[in-house]
Amino acid sequence: MRGQRTATTTTPPPTTQNVAIALELTTASSPLAIDGSESPEMRIQRLVSENPVVIFARSSCCMCHVMKNLLATVGVHPTVIELEEVEIRGLGGDDSAAPVLFVGGSRVGGLEGLVGLHLGGQLVPRLVEVGALAKN
Repeated sequence: MRGQRTATTTTPPPTTQNVAIALELTTASSPLAIDGSESPEMRIQRLVSENPVVIFARSSCCMCHVMKNLLATVGVHPTVIELEEVEIRGLGGDDSAAPVLFVGGSRVGGLEGLVGLHLGGQLVPRLVEVGALAKN
């Protein structure tokens, strides 16, 4: 399939707790494969439904870094997708809607939504519910 984009996972060093996804053109088949005919909205919906915890962000986003660190602190390593500006519109809301966190297919929102769940004691139960975190 010519022109197909695939997201690939980079393997972090043993001391790093983050997983990054880089989008590149390839013909390989993958669960994160992106068909060029797929709209940004459809692509985002598919990625959200296939992964228990997903962060969509701009590259080098400091708020995304904070989100990843908070999730890593509770033992979850999210799938992080860096989007182009045109793709960010597919997240809904205004053009500055990134980063956006989805847990179990539901939109949590940005950093404020994540911190609100955490401070309210709802983050860990929600992560356990969607299978992103083992029940203790």
